[in-house]
Amino acid sequence: MATILLAGVDLFFRGKLEGLLPDHHLVTTDSVDAPDLVIADIARVDPDEVVDAWPHVPILGFTNHTDKTGLQRAHTAGFDQVLVKSALVERAPGLVAELTEPPA
Repeated sequence: MATILLAGVDLFFRGKLEGLLPDHHLVTTDSVDAPDLVIADIARVDPDEVVDAWPHVPILGFTNHTDKTGLQRAHTAGFDQVLVKSALVERAPGLVAELTEPPA
């Protein structure tokens, strides 16, 4: 079970992620639990601030398919994965497993 920090994720999408990731602990920025992964809504947060706040934690960013500028900003900031929201919904469990897997 990974602790996943949700940065800028709205309440509706948080509920969707909770359904997709039932074996994980989802927290917000006011949590005292250290995250194993950050999932950030690029349209609602500054990618550079997210990377600065959690420099040693894998970061998965998402936005809508029309936000090409946001996707590029997240890539440039150093996010580990950046994808459109629909792809996150389709691939959430696999992406979380991949990004939280201990190094071999």
